[in-house]
Amino acid sequence: MRKDPPPPIAYLLPNFFTAASIFTGFYAISLALQHDFVSAAWFIFLALIFDGLDGRVARLTNTASHFGVEFDSLADIVAFGVAPALLLYLYVGEMYGRIGIVVSALFIIFGAVRLARFNVTTSRIEPSVFIGLPIPTAAIMVSLAILVMERYPLLYAYKVLMLPLAVVLALLMVSNIRYPSFKKINFKVFNFIRFLISVIVIALSVFIYPIEGMALLGAGYLLYGPMRASFYLLRRLVTGYRG
Repeated sequence: MRKDPPPPIAYLLPNFFTAASIFTGFYAISLALQHDFVSAAWFIFLALIFDGLDGRVARLTNTASHFGVEFDSLADIVAFGVAPALLLYLYVGEMYGRIGIVVSALFIIFGAVRLARFNVTTSRIEPSVFIGLPIPTAAIMVSLAILVMERYPLLYAYKVLMLPLAVVLALLMVSNIRYPSFKKINFKVFNFIRFLISVIVIALSVFIYPIEGMALLGAGYLLYGPMRASFYLLRRLVTGYRG
Protein backbone atom coordinates (compact mmCIF):
# COMPACT_ATOMS: atom_id res chain seq x y z
CA MET A 1 0.00 0.00 0.00
CA ARG A 2 1.52 3.28 -1.13
CA LYS A 3 1.77 6.04 1.46
CA ASP A 4 0.34 9.43 0.66
CA PRO A 5 2.94 12.19 0.31
CA PRO A 6 3.14 14.59 3.25
CA PRO A 7 1.20 17.86 2.89
CA PRO A 8 3.26 20.84 1.63
CA ILE A 9 3.02 22.57 5.00
CA ALA A 10 4.89 19.63 6.59
CA TYR A 11 8.05 20.72 4.76
CA LEU A 12 8.07 23.89 6.85
CA LEU A 13 8.77 22.05 10.09
CA PRO A 14 12.36 20.84 9.46
CA ASN A 15 13.20 24.13 7.74
CA PHE A 16 11.90 25.97 10.80
CA PHE A 17 14.55 24.23 12.93
CA THR A 18 17.18 25.11 10.32
CA ALA A 19 16.10 28.75 10.46
CA ALA A 20 16.24 28.57 14.27
CA SER A 21 19.83 27.36 13.99
CA ILE A 22 20.70 30.40 11.84
CA PHE A 23 18.97 32.74 14.29
CA THR A 24 20.75 31.34 17.34
CA GLY A 25 24.06 31.48 15.47
CA PHE A 26 23.45 35.13 14.61
CA TYR A 27 22.41 35.85 18.19
CA ALA A 28 25.67 34.26 19.36
CA ILE A 29 27.47 36.72 17.07
CA SER A 30 25.60 39.67 18.58
CA LEU A 31 26.46 38.47 22.11
CA ALA A 32 30.12 38.09 21.14
CA LEU A 33 30.13 41.68 19.85
CA GLN A 34 28.90 42.73 23.29
CA HIS A 35 31.76 40.67 24.83
CA ASP A 36 29.28 38.32 26.50
CA PHE A 37 31.42 35.35 25.49
CA VAL A 38 29.91 32.76 27.82
CA SER A 39 26.35 33.37 26.59
CA ALA A 40 27.58 33.37 22.98
CA ALA A 41 29.23 29.98 23.51
CA TRP A 42 26.03 28.54 24.99
CA PHE A 43 23.97 29.83 22.06
CA ILE A 44 26.25 27.94 19.69
CA PHE A 45 25.31 24.85 21.69
CA LEU A 46 21.65 25.74 21.19
CA ALA A 47 22.27 26.06 17.45
CA LEU A 48 23.70 22.54 17.55
CA ILE A 49 20.46 21.24 19.07
CA PHE A 50 18.37 22.85 16.34
CA ASP A 51 20.80 21.54 13.71
CA GLY A 52 20.34 18.03 15.03
CA LEU A 53 16.57 18.31 15.07
CA ASP A 54 16.03 19.50 11.50
CA GLY A 55 17.40 16.36 9.84
CA ARG A 56 15.68 14.00 12.24
CA VAL A 57 12.34 15.77 11.85
CA ALA A 58 12.73 15.64 8.06
CA ARG A 59 13.33 11.88 8.19
CA LEU A 60 10.48 11.24 10.62
CA THR A 61 8.00 13.25 8.56
CA ASN A 62 9.38 12.05 5.20
CA THR A 63 9.98 15.66 4.15
CA ALA A 64 13.67 15.48 3.26
CA SER A 65 14.45 17.58 0.18
CA HIS A 66 17.38 18.95 -1.79
CA PHE A 67 16.34 22.44 -0.70
CA GLY A 68 16.53 21.33 2.93
CA VAL A 69 20.03 19.95 2.44
CA GLU A 70 21.29 23.18 0.88
CA PHE A 71 19.51 25.31 3.49
CA ASP A 72 21.10 23.25 6.25
CA SER A 73 24.58 23.76 4.80
CA LEU A 74 24.08 27.53 4.65
CA ALA A 75 22.84 27.45 8.23
CA ASP A 76 25.94 25.53 9.30
CA ILE A 77 28.20 28.19 7.78
CA VAL A 78 26.53 30.87 9.92
CA ALA A 79 26.05 28.95 13.16
CA PHE A 80 29.21 26.82 13.14
CA GLY A 81 31.52 28.78 10.86
CA VAL A 82 31.04 32.53 11.23
CA ALA A 83 29.75 32.52 14.82
CA PRO A 84 32.58 30.51 16.45
CA ALA A 85 35.23 32.19 14.26
CA LEU A 86 34.08 35.66 15.32
CA LEU A 87 33.80 34.48 18.91
CA LEU A 88 37.36 33.18 18.72
CA TYR A 89 38.64 36.42 17.17
CA LEU A 90 36.98 38.71 19.71
CA TYR A 91 37.97 36.49 22.64
CA VAL A 92 41.65 36.04 21.83
CA GLY A 93 42.51 36.63 18.15
CA GLU A 94 42.04 40.39 18.31
CA MET A 95 45.07 40.65 20.60
CA TYR A 96 47.33 39.12 17.95
CA GLY A 97 46.46 41.32 14.98
CA ARG A 98 46.71 39.72 11.57
CA ILE A 99 47.52 36.30 13.00
CA GLY A 100 44.17 36.31 14.77
CA ILE A 101 42.41 37.41 11.58
CA VAL A 102 44.05 34.67 9.51
CA VAL A 103 43.31 31.92 12.02
CA SER A 104 39.67 32.97 12.38
CA ALA A 105 39.24 33.25 8.61
CA LEU A 106 40.92 29.87 8.11
CA PHE A 107 38.34 28.30 10.41
CA ILE A 108 35.49 29.65 8.25
CA ILE A 109 37.13 28.82 4.92
CA PHE A 110 38.05 25.25 5.81
CA GLY A 111 34.62 24.80 7.40
CA ALA A 112 33.02 25.83 4.11
CA VAL A 113 35.30 23.40 2.23
CA ARG A 114 34.27 20.67 4.67
CA LEU A 115 30.58 21.31 4.04
CA ALA A 116 31.02 21.48 0.25
CA ARG A 117 32.93 18.20 0.23
CA PHE A 118 30.30 16.57 2.43
CA ASN A 119 27.50 17.66 0.08
CA VAL A 120 29.17 16.20 -3.02
CA THR A 121 30.40 12.95 -1.42
CA THR A 122 27.64 12.08 1.04
CA SER A 123 26.10 9.52 -1.30
CA ARG A 124 29.43 7.74 -1.88
CA ILE A 125 30.77 7.23 1.66
CA GLU A 126 29.81 5.10 4.62
CA PRO A 127 26.72 6.43 6.43
CA SER A 128 28.30 5.52 9.77
CA VAL A 129 31.34 7.81 9.44
CA PHE A 130 32.22 11.39 8.62
CA ILE A 131 35.23 12.12 6.42
CA GLY A 132 36.93 14.91 8.32
CA LEU A 133 35.87 16.53 11.56
CA PRO A 134 32.25 17.77 11.31
CA ILE A 135 32.01 21.57 11.43
CA PRO A 136 29.49 21.53 14.33
CA THR A 137 32.01 19.56 16.42
CA ALA A 138 34.75 22.08 15.59
CA ALA A 139 32.46 24.94 16.62
CA ILE A 140 31.56 23.21 19.88
CA MET A 141 35.25 22.69 20.68
CA VAL A 142 35.86 26.44 20.32
CA SER A 143 32.86 27.15 22.56
CA LEU A 144 33.98 24.60 25.16
CA ALA A 145 37.49 26.06 25.24
CA ILE A 146 36.03 29.48 26.04
CA LEU A 147 33.68 28.07 28.68
CA VAL A 148 36.56 26.25 30.37
CA MET A 149 38.71 29.40 30.27
CA GLU A 150 35.93 31.46 31.82
CA ARG A 151 35.28 28.87 34.50
CA TYR A 152 38.95 28.66 35.50
CA PRO A 153 40.50 32.17 35.31
CA LEU A 154 43.94 30.69 36.09
CA LEU A 155 43.92 29.45 32.49
CA TYR A 156 43.80 32.99 31.07
CA ALA A 157 47.58 32.89 30.66
CA TYR A 158 47.10 30.11 28.10
CA LYS A 159 44.42 31.81 25.98
CA VAL A 160 46.86 32.05 23.09
CA LEU A 161 46.69 28.24 22.77
CA MET A 162 43.19 28.64 21.38
CA LEU A 163 44.70 29.92 18.12
CA PRO A 164 46.71 26.76 17.36
CA LEU A 165 43.68 24.74 18.54
CA ALA A 166 41.57 26.52 15.92
CA VAL A 167 44.18 25.75 13.25
CA VAL A 168 44.17 22.07 14.23
CA LEU A 169 40.36 22.01 14.10
CA ALA A 170 40.40 23.65 10.67
CA LEU A 171 42.91 21.11 9.32
CA LEU A 172 40.96 18.19 10.79
CA MET A 173 37.82 19.42 9.02
CA VAL A 174 39.45 19.12 5.60
CA SER A 175 41.40 15.96 6.41
CA ASN A 176 40.48 12.42 5.34
CA ILE A 177 40.39 11.22 8.94
CA ARG A 178 37.20 9.30 9.72
CA TYR A 179 34.97 10.15 12.66
CA PRO A 180 31.89 8.18 13.81
CA SER A 181 28.60 9.84 12.90
CA PHE A 182 26.31 7.95 15.34
CA LYS A 183 23.49 8.29 12.81
CA LYS A 184 23.19 4.55 12.38
CA ILE A 185 24.13 2.71 15.55
CA ASN A 186 23.94 -1.07 15.45
CA PHE A 187 22.17 -1.99 18.70
CA LYS A 188 23.15 -5.61 19.07
CA VAL A 189 21.56 -7.59 21.84
CA PHE A 190 24.80 -8.66 23.50
CA ASN A 191 26.16 -5.13 23.96
CA PHE A 192 22.97 -3.15 24.50
CA ILE A 193 23.13 -3.30 28.31
CA ARG A 194 26.77 -2.21 28.30
CA PHE A 195 25.94 0.64 25.95
CA LEU A 196 22.98 1.72 28.11
CA ILE A 197 25.08 1.72 31.29
CA SER A 198 27.81 3.75 29.58
CA VAL A 199 25.28 6.35 28.40
CA ILE A 200 23.76 6.63 31.90
CA VAL A 201 27.19 7.07 33.54
CA ILE A 202 28.25 9.69 30.99
CA ALA A 203 24.94 11.56 31.28
CA LEU A 204 25.17 11.68 35.09
CA SER A 205 28.79 12.84 34.93
CA VAL A 206 27.88 15.64 32.53
CA PHE A 207 24.96 16.59 34.80
CA ILE A 208 27.29 16.95 37.80
CA TYR A 209 30.12 18.68 35.91
CA PRO A 210 28.51 19.98 32.68
CA ILE A 211 31.36 22.05 31.25
CA GLU A 212 34.17 19.72 32.31
CA GLY A 213 32.22 16.62 31.26
CA MET A 214 31.37 17.99 27.82
CA ALA A 215 34.96 19.18 27.37
CA LEU A 216 36.26 15.68 28.10
CA LEU A 217 33.72 14.12 25.75
CA GLY A 218 34.60 16.62 23.03
CA ALA A 219 38.34 16.06 23.49
CA GLY A 220 37.81 12.29 23.37
CA TYR A 221 35.86 12.54 20.11
CA LEU A 222 38.42 14.95 18.66
CA LEU A 223 41.34 12.64 19.45
CA TYR A 224 39.53 9.48 18.37
CA GLY A 225 39.98 10.21 14.66
CA PRO A 226 43.78 10.82 14.66
CA MET A 227 44.37 7.94 17.10
CA ARG A 228 42.33 5.56 14.95
CA ALA A 229 44.13 6.71 11.80
CA SER A 230 47.52 6.35 13.52
CA PHE A 231 46.65 2.84 14.69
CA TYR A 232 45.69 1.65 11.20
CA LEU A 233 48.72 3.34 9.65
CA LEU A 234 51.04 1.69 12.18
CA ARG A 235 49.39 -1.69 11.63
CA ARG A 236 49.73 -1.30 7.87
CA LEU A 237 53.42 -0.42 8.22
CA VAL A 238 54.09 -3.35 10.54
CA THR A 239 52.17 -5.78 8.31
CA GLY A 240 53.93 -4.50 5.20
CA TYR A 241 57.33 -4.74 6.89
CA ARG A 242 56.73 -8.33 7.95
CA GLY A 243 55.43 -9.19 4.56
